[in-house]
Amino acid sequence: MEKHYRTCHLCEAMCGLEITTNQGLIESIKGDKNDVHSKGYLCPKAVALQDIHEDPNRLKYPVKRTEDGWQQISWEEAFDLVEENIKHIRKKHGGNAVGVYTGNPTTHNTGTILYLYDFINSIGTKNSYASHSLDQLPQMFVAGEMFGHQAMFPVPDIAHTDFFLILGANPLVSNGSIMSTPNIGAKFKELQQRGGKIVVIDPRRTRTAQAADTHHFIKPGTDVFLLLAFVRELLANNLVKDSHVLEITDNITELQALVEGYTPEVVSDIVGIAPEAIKQLVSDFAQAPKAIIYGRMGVSTVKFGGVCHWLINAINILTGNLDVPGGVMFTLPAIDLLKALKKEAKQLRWRSRVKQLPETGGALPTVTMADEMLTPGEDQIKAMITVAGNPLLSAPNSNELKKGFEQLDFYVAIDIYINETTRHANVILPPAAALEVIHYDFALSIVSPRNIANFSPAIFPIAKDRKYDWEILIELQKRIEQGNVLALKLKHTLLNWLTAERRIDLGLKIGPYGVWGGRLFKKGGISLKRLKKAPHGVDFGPMQSSLPKRLFTKNKRIDLAPQEITKELSKVYEALQAKIAQQGELLLIGRRHLRSNNSWMHNYPRLMKDGDKRCTAMLHSEEAQKRDIADGDWMEVSTTVGQIKIRAEITDEVMPGVLCIPHGWGHSDKQVHLDVASKYAGVNVNELIDHSIYEEMSGNAVFSGIPVKVKVFAETAS
Repeated sequence: MEKHYRTCHLCEAMCGLEITTNQGLIESIKGDKNDVHSKGYLCPKAVALQDIHEDPNRLKYPVKRTEDGWQQISWEEAFDLVEENIKHIRKKHGGNAVGVYTGNPTTHNTGTILYLYDFINSIGTKNSYASHSLDQLPQMFVAGEMFGHQAMFPVPDIAHTDFFLILGANPLVSNGSIMSTPNIGAKFKELQQRGGKIVVIDPRRTRTAQAADTHHFIKPGTDVFLLLAFVRELLANNLVKDSHVLEITDNITELQALVEGYTPEVVSDIVGIAPEAIKQLVSDFAQAPKAIIYGRMGVSTVKFGGVCHWLINAINILTGNLDVPGGVMFTLPAIDLLKALKKEAKQLRWRSRVKQLPETGGALPTVTMADEMLTPGEDQIKAMITVAGNPLLSAPNSNELKKGFEQLDFYVAIDIYINETTRHANVILPPAAALEVIHYDFALSIVSPRNIANFSPAIFPIAKDRKYDWEILIELQKRIEQGNVLALKLKHTLLNWLTAERRIDLGLKIGPYGVWGGRLFKKGGISLKRLKKAPHGVDFGPMQSSLPKRLFTKNKRIDLAPQEITKELSKVYEALQAKIAQQGELLLIGRRHLRSNNSWMHNYPRLMKDGDKRCTAMLHSEEAQKRDIADGDWMEVSTTVGQIKIRAEITDEVMPGVLCIPHGWGHSDKQVHLDVASKYAGVNVNELIDHSIYEEMSGNAVFSGIPVKVKVFAETAS
């Protein structure tokens, strides 16, 4: 029996695990009671690490698609095929004819995140896309405009706050998205036990809403009006608090003029919250000694998501709750990813060919990927590279995007599965995964309420004829990168020498707590060697006040009315005058599940014991009665771009006027090799989502607040 200590990489919580193995087999996966971050807690997803490791559907060697099905090939043949086709297409059509899409797991895989940017840059394309443009781009864009860096996210300090206001987020299920907090339920109870309050604003009475002191229903897609009224009330009633952040903030007067007309009385009907309730909420928040307003998925995936996140930041600033304990603060991780990605964290450098959508952090919005594949002309995408992604389930208008993938001249996927997207690939290159690889969480360390570091060695070795993700990326880069031959040879030699562990070691040493960095020649400075001696991790303490020094803006100040954001307010006003839903339509929202993560965790038996009950359409009893729909009936849900058939789940958990369908299902494609997921196929809600509707400031997809028509399915009715 051997015990191994490891950080779970399946979601944002970064729970510490104790994994017991016996002769190469996993005996148990438990929470590590001594982990400095999670202290023994783990969510149900952690046990799926065993399912991933043992999954018979997981690819381990390259395969190519033939007329007779998938055929295993050697790495050399696979790399040759990719090199030949990418070079041919690039020579014939130019660098932008090669597209790249990176999925959510790239953020959670050490080797991928270390080598991905250099690999994408080596292709020489502007047609790069990423999953963060499906749910996170507004936050990134606003952070870039206000704080000077797209990854500079304010993180809630729940441990010291008195008032936690949550919009469009369900942290008891997500484990705290962009605030990595294991066992967040216990943190909520501690907050309430010390007299604090939790208020949730959401169209659904989520698990988080049920644990809150107060829950307000809000009509989907209208958060922007509530937030405008919130800011207006703060400014009109002299509820702004002096703070060190306010002293480095510009354009407060301009902000006041922009929000002046949005009184609680004006917005009340459209948001569905009484004026008195809005005023009381603002007053309670402003009077709390320490308060946080936090918004996530529900305010990111709407028409004015960027404006919402701007207003959320403004509220935290105006009430003196930015960069102070008990408010929202900025992490200083052991490896400072913000500094490392300073050159990459830019935006508006180019726009997409068809929709003219802006680039953010080197990537274009995924909502225009189908356009770039299907619209003829110079720079049309002819070849595609995907890395750990399944956009045919994750992105809007799946049927249109499917047409794009079907007409590609060549497609290579770096992936461990033949899923709904990769089944269209010509070649699949599968890297080692999960417990076979080392792990250091670069990305999530920048959104943790405490400054922590943890290194996880690989538990299981891989065969000599298999590859790690970073080895695949380097080999592809060596074969397709253009430039001076001698310079490239030197560069690629350096890439081979700079292994993942060497990069981690260097990052730690020059970081704020490193032996060469913030603690130069001081006892306790961190390095990889020293971190390996701390299997339960190292805690460098809570977040500290860091402004203005931590800002990446040129003048070290915060603009409270950035032009790229405020110009959207004319469109907000137009929306205020319009009806959000037509007669007889419901407004669509999504939902999370604790045993799932986006579109890729449905093939693990331990997480799918209730898989046949999860993919349902929730609607209020009033709406069901109007349409003669009974619980369990098959319903037809349609929009202008598609329709699906799904079972009804009648519940007062959602407000009237709302239809709630989970994201990431629809595993019914017979060409997919996912045995468990196919058994619980569900339906793909993104067949209903119009990719021509998007958040115009950043180009983020719009999944919430979409009008849908609902009726009982004809066969059910008969």
